[in-house]
Amino acid sequence: MRRSRALWAGITAVVFAVIPLLTRDTFALRVVTEAMMWIGLAVAWDVLGGYTGYLNFGHGAFFGLGAYTTAVLMMRGHWPFALALAAGGVLAGAAAVVAGLPTLRLKGAYFAIATWALARAVQQLALVLEFTGGPDGMRLPPFLNPQFFYYLMWALVSVIFVVLWILLEHSAFGLKLQAIREDEEGAMALGLKPTTIKIQAFVLSTVPAGILGGVYAYWITFIDPASVLGDLVTDQSVVMAVFGGLGTLVGPAVGAVLIYAFKTFFWAYLSEYQVLYLIILGTVIALSVVFLPDGLIGLLTGRGRAEAPRSPEPADENPPELREAAP
Repeated sequence: MRRSRALWAGITAVVFAVIPLLTRDTFALRVVTEAMMWIGLAVAWDVLGGYTGYLNFGHGAFFGLGAYTTAVLMMRGHWPFALALAAGGVLAGAAAVVAGLPTLRLKGAYFAIATWALARAVQQLALVLEFTGGPDGMRLPPFLNPQFFYYLMWALVSVIFVVLWILLEHSAFGLKLQAIREDEEGAMALGLKPTTIKIQAFVLSTVPAGILGGVYAYWITFIDPASVLGDLVTDQSVVMAVFGGLGTLVGPAVGAVLIYAFKTFFWAYLSEYQVLYLIILGTVIALSVVFLPDGLIGLLTGRGRAEAPRSPEPADENPPELREAAP
C-alpha cells in the first residue's frame, strides 16, 4: 500500500511539473500554483492533527508569520527573497516552540481553543504594529513571472511531501507520534517523552506553513491581517485534511485538490451565491465525518478503523461431554 501511494504521489508530482509546458494560460498556472500551496498546508497540518491527534486551529497564524516576516525583511530590511523566506520558516518554527511549551500540555478541546486564541492574538498584533502596516497591510515589489512561482511552489511542496513521508511513514518518529495519538499515558510508560515529541511535531508542521506563507506574500504582492492571518487558512487546511483522510499524507493532498477545485468552480460560475459556499462545504464535511470517518482515502483504499479486540468468551463450566454423561 505504501509503495502504491508513493508511486501515485510521484506520478502526480511529474504531472504538476509538466503542466507549464502544456499551457501558456496564466490563469491556469495561477490556479494550479495555489492548489499546490493548499496541498502543502493541508499535509503540514496533518502532522499534528492526524498523526499526533492534536487539532491545531492556529495553523494560519504560522502561515501569516512567514508571510509577514518575508514581507518586512524584504521591504524594511532589503533582504533578498531567499534569505527572507528562510527567516520566515525559522520564525514560524521558533514560534511553535514558544507556543507549544504551554499549549501542548493541554488535550482535546483545550488545546484547540488555545491555538485558536493564539491565532487571534497574532492577528490583533499585526493590526496594531506599525512596521506591519496595520490594517492597511503591506505591498511587496511585484515580480511578474508565473512560471517562477509555479516551479518554486512545486519544488517546495515536493520537498515537504518527501521529507514528511520519510519521517512519518519510514522512521521511528512517525510511530512515536501514532503511539502518542493512541495512548499518551501508555507511550509515556514505555519511556517516550510526549511533550518533547509533540513540540517536534509542532515545529515540523509549522515550518512548512511559514515558508509557504512567505512564497504566497511575494507571489500575491500584497498582504494584510485578514488575508494571511484570518480563519480561512486554518479552516480550509482542516477541512481538506479531514475530508481527504487524517493520519495519511496522500489523503490531505487529495482533499486539498478536490476542495480547492470545488471552491474555484464555485467562485468562477456561482459567485452570486457566495453564502452557499460555506453552507455546502460545511454539509459535505459533516456528512464525511459521520459516514467517512477515515476520509475519502479510507473509502478508496479500504483503510478502516481497527476493530476493537473481542474479549474471549467465558469457558463453559459443563462441556457437552460432561452434560451427556451427567445422569
